[in-house]
Amino acid sequence: MTDFTDKQIERYSRHILLQDIGAEGQEKICNGKVLVVGAGGLGSPVLLYLAAAGVGTLGVIDGDTVDLSNLQRQVIHFTPDTGKPKVISAKEKINRLNPDVNVIACHERLTAGNALDIIKDYDFIVDGTDNFPVKFLINDACVLAGKPFSHGGILRFEGQTLTHLPGTACYRCLFHSPPPPDAAPSCSQSGVLGAVAGMLGTIQAAEVLKFLTGTGELLTNRLLTFNAKTMHFQTITLKKNPNCPVCGAHPTITELTATDGRTACTVGLKSCIPSECA
Repeated sequence: MTDFTDKQIERYSRHILLQDIGAEGQEKICNGKVLVVGAGGLGSPVLLYLAAAGVGTLGVIDGDTVDLSNLQRQVIHFTPDTGKPKVISAKEKINRLNPDVNVIACHERLTAGNALDIIKDYDFIVDGTDNFPVKFLINDACVLAGKPFSHGGILRFEGQTLTHLPGTACYRCLFHSPPPPDAAPSCSQSGVLGAVAGMLGTIQAAEVLKFLTGTGELLTNRLLTFNAKTMHFQTITLKKNPNCPVCGAHPTITELTATDGRTACTVGLKSCIPSECA
C-alpha cells in the first residue's frame, strides 16, 4: 500500500474523492507504466493528463523535433522549444507539472526492430502517431506481445478511437492493411482543427486511467467516432475478425519483420478512414 504524502493527498484529492477510484485506485495509477508513441497532437494531451493524474512511469517515444507548425495543436510544446526533440520538450513539461512521474524519453522511431523490446515493460500503450504504417506496427506488436493499447486518429474535424485488450477486436480486424502511399490525404495537405487533437487525446487518456483503475467500460469491440463541426458522436460495435491476419484463428503475421515501420501483410486492402494527423 502506497503511503501518500500530505502533498500527494492534496494533489490527487479529486481522484481520491471519487467513489470509483479512491485511494486504492490512485495507488494503481501511481504504480502504472504507460508508453505513449508520438509526442504530437494526440500524445500532448495524453501525456499531460496522465502526468497530472500521477501515472508512475510515462514512456514517450518520438524521433521528431518541434516545428513551428506543430504548435497549433501539440500543446505540450512551446514556441521556445522549436528545433528541440519532442521527447525532451515533453519530458521537461511533465517534470514541471508533476515531479512524481518518472519519464522515460526515447528520441527514436518505433520500428519493427525495436517495438517489442520497447513495449515489453509497459502496462498499456497509446498510439498517438500520424501515419498508417506505424499504427499497424503498434497494433501488431501489441497483439503479439499481449499488450492492451488505445488507437487514435484525427483529420480535419474528425476523430476516431478504439481500445484493444487481448482477445478483443484489434485495428487490423477493422482495416486489414495500410493504404498505398499517398492514397489518403495528410493533415499537411488537408489540415486539422487543433482542438480535435485535444478532444481525442483526452478520451485516450481517460481510457488509460479507466484501464489502470478497473473503472467503467473501455472502448473494446467499439469504434468511437466524432465530427467536431456537428458535435456528432457515434459508437460502432465491432466484432473480432476470425480471419484477422494477426489476431485471428490462423494468423499470417507472427513476427515483426520490416525495418521501415511497415509490417508484413498480404491481405487485400479494405476501405480506411482518411490519413490521420498528430
